[in-house]
Amino acid sequence: MIRRSALVGVLARRGVQAAGVAVLVSVLCFLVVRSLPGDAAYRIAAGRYGYDLVDQETADSVRAELGLDRPVWQQLGDWLLHLLRLDLGRSLVTSRPVAEEVGYYLLGTLQLAAVALTFAVVLGGAAGVLAARRPGGIVDRLATAWVAGVRAVPPFLLGLLLVVVFSAQLGLLPAVGHGDASSLVLPALTLGTGLSGLVARVTRDAVVEVRQSEYVRFAHTKGLPERLVLLRHVLRNAAVVLVPYLGVQAVILIEGVVVVESLFAWPGLGHSLVHAVFWRDVPVLQATALVLALLVVTINTVVDLAVLWLDPRPRRLEASA
Repeated sequence: MIRRSALVGVLARRGVQAAGVAVLVSVLCFLVVRSLPGDAAYRIAAGRYGYDLVDQETADSVRAELGLDRPVWQQLGDWLLHLLRLDLGRSLVTSRPVAEEVGYYLLGTLQLAAVALTFAVVLGGAAGVLAARRPGGIVDRLATAWVAGVRAVPPFLLGLLLVVVFSAQLGLLPAVGHGDASSLVLPALTLGTGLSGLVARVTRDAVVEVRQSEYVRFAHTKGLPERLVLLRHVLRNAAVVLVPYLGVQAVILIEGVVVVESLFAWPGLGHSLVHAVFWRDVPVLQATALVLALLVVTINTVVDLAVLWLDPRPRRLEASA
């Protein structure tokens, strides 16, 4: 069980961090968009009506409608005030509520990241545990070669190879889109395959280190079966090392899926971010970046709580201090 004081401490630190991140990301996104070349009102009008139907009069009308001719500090102040009320506003291009648009894309990114991470943990974790049973053995050497191989292939190239084999040649899976669950397989494999190699290496090293510890040798001395020693002592202590690493990789997956989402036409936050920048849709851009930043804080909070649950020693030291 997690002590109440430790739980409150983690949540308080992360809550302050989330508030600071929200303000900082909002201000930076607003300033970055304002510094981009070109007429923002013209880009927004083109996103609404198409480039062929936009002239300077239309752009001026959009500028007046959205208040883009107001001072910068007023526009930023309005956004921050709305943010305090948890109101993300409406898209400048589609006029839909930003919360609905970002929520739709967030769901797509979370689905893709969750399936990819699950695949990486199952495949990489199993390979790492098997390799750790006999360090330097055949399985260990094969796992090392596999780790080097999957890490050497860029995600976009791996994705193209998977499309050629499973979609173009075998016709088993759709190449693009998000119509059903099968559309998720190829992008998740693209992300999860490379990550599984890293999970295998970290798991292997952590399990080898734990198996050499005194408490594991004592468990063998008591006559406990190997399976019980692995489940009760080895895997839980190895997870203390693996869980923070998985947290970092989850952040990378969520924030680094722009290429994979574009390759497979998968609707996610990366897709939303690219289009918001192109059309100068500032509310969508700020909300998307804000959600990405808060996801980082959320994942770090979950990792902190998981490590506190797995390893009671920091709580004991804190209680005795």
